[in-house]
Amino acid sequence: MKRLKGVLAIIFAVGLLPLLVTSMAFAGEKVLRIGYDAADLVDLHPHFAQTTQDRAAVQLFFSGLVRYKPGDISQFVPDVAQSWTTSKDGRTWTFQLRKGVMVHPWGNNPGYELTSEDVVYSYQSAANPAKSSRAAEYVGITFKANGPYTVVATLDEPTSPQLFLPKVAAYSAGFIIPKKPAEELGEGFRKNPVGTGPFIFKQYLPKEKLVAVRNAKFYRGVPKLAGVELLYMPDLSSRNFGLMNKELDAIEGPPSQPWVDEMHKLAGVSVDIFGPGEQGTLHFNMSMSPLKDIRVRRAIMYALSRDEVVQTIGPAIGTPAYTEAQQPQGGWMTAAELKQRGQKDKKDYLYETNRTKAKALLKEAGYPNGLTLEFFQTERGEYMIPMQNIQAQLREVGITLKFIMVDHTTWHQKIRANECSLVLYNSIRPNTDVRLTHYDYSESIVVTGKAPITNFSHVGAVDADGSGKISSIDDLIEAARRELDPKRQDEIWKQASLKLLDWASSYPMFVKKWTFARQNNMSWGYPLTTVILNSPVIDELASITD
Repeated sequence: MKRLKGVLAIIFAVGLLPLLVTSMAFAGEKVLRIGYDAADLVDLHPHFAQTTQDRAAVQLFFSGLVRYKPGDISQFVPDVAQSWTTSKDGRTWTFQLRKGVMVHPWGNNPGYELTSEDVVYSYQSAANPAKSSRAAEYVGITFKANGPYTVVATLDEPTSPQLFLPKVAAYSAGFIIPKKPAEELGEGFRKNPVGTGPFIFKQYLPKEKLVAVRNAKFYRGVPKLAGVELLYMPDLSSRNFGLMNKELDAIEGPPSQPWVDEMHKLAGVSVDIFGPGEQGTLHFNMSMSPLKDIRVRRAIMYALSRDEVVQTIGPAIGTPAYTEAQQPQGGWMTAAELKQRGQKDKKDYLYETNRTKAKALLKEAGYPNGLTLEFFQTERGEYMIPMQNIQAQLREVGITLKFIMVDHTTWHQKIRANECSLVLYNSIRPNTDVRLTHYDYSESIVVTGKAPITNFSHVGAVDADGSGKISSIDDLIEAARRELDPKRQDEIWKQASLKLLDWASSYPMFVKKWTFARQNNMSWGYPLTTVILNSPVIDELASITD
C-alpha cells in the first residue's frame, strides 16, 4: 500500500495522470503519444500557424499539391497533385489532381471529394492578408480551376521551381484548406481543423493535449497508427519521466548536449538529431532606442561569440551561422567568404568577437557605463539556453539583459505586437526568398507592414545607418524572384545579406538541429535526416510495434 501511494505521488507531481487515463482508454490501440516542449497551442489554421507546436499539429490534418520528400527536403514529390507541368517561360504551372482525395468529416457532414474548386479557394485565401499570415508570398499569382481535377497557376513574373513549388507544398500556407468546412466553420476552423491529411482532428484540451484519429480514407493508404496525441508539457523532467516510464512514445528535446548524452544512456531509447535545423538570428528592433543607433547594434555584435553559443547548445546539435540566407540554401556564405568580401568592400561583415571594440562603440554612442535592455523572453528551452549565454556574454561589455519571462504562446504575441527590443528567433524557411520576405521585406514589418509577418527589425521603414535614407532591400528581394539563372539569383541574395550585415539590423548566430527521443519500438517510417517542419513528419507510415 505504501508503495502504491508513493507511485501515485510521483504521478501527480509530474502531471502524468492524464496520460494514464488516456492509456487505459486506448488499451490495445497503436496510438502515438508525443510530449512537446510547449504550454499550449495557439492556432490550428495552417495559414496562421506559427509556433513549433502548431506546425507539428497542422501537418497531421492537411495536404499540399506537392510535399517535401520525408527525410530529404531537397526533393518534391506528389501529394494531392499526382503530376504537374511548367511552361517554357516559367509563368504557367498546371497540376493534375488525384481522384478520390476525401475531405475529412465535420459536424454532420460526412466529407466529400476534394476538387480543383477547393484548391483554388485555399490559395486565394492564402493570398488574402485577412485570412493568412503568409499573403505576401502569393502576390502576383492567379489560381484557376480547369475542370474538377486540374489547377492552373499563372504568375506575373517567371519563377524558378525552387521558389514556386514551396508555395504549393505541404507546409505553411501551401497546405490546402477545403472550401466548404472553411466557410462553414469560419473562425471556428482555427480550433477545429478539417483537411485531407492522414489523421482527423478529434479533440483539443487547452494546455493539455490534442487528439487525432486515423483517416481510414487517406489517399496514400490507411495510416498504420490508430491515432496521434500531442501533449503539451513545458517541463522537461515531466517529458523525460514520461519517456522513461513508457507513458510517452516520443518527446521533444532541448538543444542541449547533456540531454542528448543522457538520452543515449537509456535502454530501449533512440535519439534523433536531424536537420537542416532552425537558424537562430538575433533581431534588433531599430524602431526603439537605444537600438536605433547602429553603434549600439554593432557593439552587441562585436561583443558576441558565435562559437561560444554553439558550444552551449552542443557540438552535436549546433553550428555557426553567418548570413541571413541559411546553409545550404541559395545565397548563404561561409565565414571565409564574408571575410574576403569584407576586405574587398572595406567593410566588416563577419563581426569577429572584439569586446574592446564593443566597449568603445558603446562609449561613442553615449553609454560609457553600459546599458540595460528589458524585453519579453519565452520560457521555451531552445530559446532560453542560447539566450542565457548571450546574456552572459553581453554582461562582459556592460550590457545587461533583463528578461520578462512569459510562456511561448504569449511571447509570440508580444514580438508580433512590436513590444520587444531584442528578439532571438529560431526558424527554418523553405528557401532564401521566403526567409528574406518574412524577416526583411518592408511589407512584412510587424504591426505596420501591409502583410505583417516577422520583420522585427523594421528593415525597409527606418534609416539603419544614418545615411538619411530608408534602408531597404526590397529591390533585391524582388529582383531575385524574377531571376531564373541560379548563379545570378544567388549573387543577388548575397548582396542582400551583405547589406543587412553592414546595417547591423540582425545578427545570424547559429543553426540548431532538432532533437527528439523515442522508444525503440516506435518508427517514423522514413530515415529522419532532413524535414521542413520543426518536428518529425507524422504520416501514414509512422508505426509502433508490440
